[in-house]
Amino acid sequence: MKPLLKTSGLGIQFGGLKAVDEFNFEIGEGQLFGLIGPNGAGKTTIFNLLTGVYKPTSGKILLDGVSLNKKSPTQITQMGIARTFQNIRLFKEMSVIDNVKVGLHHSHEYSLLSSILHLPSYFKGEEKMDQKARELLSVFGLEEFADVKASNLPYGKQRQLEIARALATSPKLLLLDEPAAGMNPTETAELMETIALIRKKFDISILLIEHDMKLVMGICEKICVLNFGTVLAFGSPDEIRNNPEVVAAYLGSEE
Repeated sequence: MKPLLKTSGLGIQFGGLKAVDEFNFEIGEGQLFGLIGPNGAGKTTIFNLLTGVYKPTSGKILLDGVSLNKKSPTQITQMGIARTFQNIRLFKEMSVIDNVKVGLHHSHEYSLLSSILHLPSYFKGEEKMDQKARELLSVFGLEEFADVKASNLPYGKQRQLEIARALATSPKLLLLDEPAAGMNPTETAELMETIALIRKKFDISILLIEHDMKLVMGICEKICVLNFGTVLAFGSPDEIRNNPEVVAAYLGSEE
């Protein structure tokens, strides 16, 4: 499998604290990878490094062989990495469809002048964006809520909307930060189906942080376990489930 994202010796230090150290990782094209570990293990810090929020103090990040180390978050999004957040970050006073259209802003086909003067190219471009946004909403069964204010959606559907907005940027790699956080079992089961669906439909790679082990073990092909900023284990769900070091540090015994 061709690697889409590769890190080598990746690390970041805050003062005297090494939050992430020697993180060596690959995710292939179309792969669904899980990133797990105790709170404070460095999982979200890695997401922040991959998306340019933090700049690494050591190591390299390559996307399709191109270095991301000095790229801005905007440039990294344009290159093909999108993310969601542990705490939902929607434009809650905007409509559902307008939230998705925010993710489409990079693909509009009209100029600033056309927008100001409301020329025909502006209306044509807006129509195309509206159509694309509605197509994305339909994937999540959200089309009937297109004109509803985002804050009025149930929690689980707000999560789905955030993923739809991320997909609007046409990513090669989608980073999901605890997508099941705050969900009930029914919503989590629907989320598992949604993640599997979007991976297949959009032919993208997915890297997710999650504490819900049923979700992780149920959909991920490979799992990376972090502990205190370093890699504790890599492997298949079965290998991780039966790794004594992982059980001791994170999963715990059945007893």
